Amino acid sequence: MSKLEQVLLIEPSNELVFRGPFNEVVTADLKLTNPSDKRVCFKVKTTAPKRYCVRPNSGVIESKGSVTVAVMLQPFDYDPNEKNKHKFMVQTMFAPDGKIDNQEQLWKDVSPDQLMDSKLKCVLDPTGNSSSQSSVVAEEKPNVTGGDSQKRQDEEIRRLKDQINLLKEENSNIKAEEVRLRKVAMSDTVSSTPPPSQRVEVPTSQASALPPYVYLIVALIIGILLGKILL
Repeated sequence: MSKLEQVLLIEPSNELVFRGPFNEVVTADLKLTNPSDKRVCFKVKTTAPKRYCVRPNSGVIESKGSVTVAVMLQPFDYDPNEKNKHKFMVQTMFAPDGKIDNQEQLWKDVSPDQLMDSKLKCVLDPTGNSSSQSSVVAEEKPNVTGGDSQKRQDEEIRRLKDQINLLKEENSNIKAEEVRLRKVAMSDTVSSTPPPSQRVEVPTSQASALPPYVYLIVALIIGILLGKILL
């Protein structure tokens, strides 16, 4: 009998990418979607159970429902020379009708020809760069957020223009105040200068008055000249 084709839609479908650094827990999500009209039991297995923690690692997905499985890579010392061969397998089967009391026992009793499985490789990216699938998502993001980015830029330009106009207005006010203060200063200088009518003029006689000792010298010289004439 041929193997049953996987009924679940698995995203990503080929590989799980874990981006470094690996000195802390790194998580990759695995989305399982059930497009069928029946319930589906699932189980997630790995070749390195000590290296990965899977939550939930098993369960039941209702018809048209979906489940996101968190695959957590535990911290470790990354060695670029060590080739990574870790793999995951999503194993599924159609759930029986009615209530499932013991899912563990159900997996033990199921016939191999009723099982469906999908395998995924683990990719370790120490640089944190995107894989091919993630690159598509990263390239689409600018298109989604481009409108918001342009809106923020327009708002920033308007804000800067408003600030420029405000600075121009303040500059004009400062210049006007400077002109006013100059006019006030000139007015105060003119008003503090006394008019000609109030100026104090020094009398000519007072300005030309000589010190007393000059008169004494002149009198002495005249006396000596008169004495010579009389003798």
